[in-house]
Amino acid sequence: MSQLLVISAMGQDRAGVVHEVAEVIRRHEGNILESRMATLGSEFAMLLLVAGHWHTISKLESALETLATASELSITIRQTRHKPAGEPLIPYAVDVICLDQEGIVSDVSGFLASRGVEIAELSTRSYPAAHTGAPMFSIQATVSVPGSLSIAQMREEFLQFCDHMNIDGILEPIKT
Repeated sequence: MSQLLVISAMGQDRAGVVHEVAEVIRRHEGNILESRMATLGSEFAMLLLVAGHWHTISKLESALETLATASELSITIRQTRHKPAGEPLIPYAVDVICLDQEGIVSDVSGFLASRGVEIAELSTRSYPAAHTGAPMFSIQATVSVPGSLSIAQMREEFLQFCDHMNIDGILEPIKT
């Protein structure tokens, strides 16, 4: 039976860092199931879900610790398991654009959490507005809405929240 590991690695952005981590995983017969990677400032960060047999996982943990020292990476490893099925969840996309303001991620995530909505993925970005150069901020998120929640009511509350915060926001179902 496969075991699961969540691996986070962060270090100075440079060519080859993805290859180094992926090669250690491959060499120890791990299988990358999911990953997210990004350059943030001058740092490179990656988050991976890796599967392998129990003996593979043990060797992989040791090899990643060795790699962390040799490559000046900060690597954290955590064993996990598949998420158990629960209440049916409906995938929705949340897009927010506004003038950059302190606390916007906290406010939007707080709105969602207070309604039991889970954030599956979230990315943000700051950028200067075209033509004016005003500091702008955007949030793109994939969320899981409980099937028991009234979508119409949540949409109405989200629009009121956006009006109150003076942000432009969209909440729409993901069509797959």
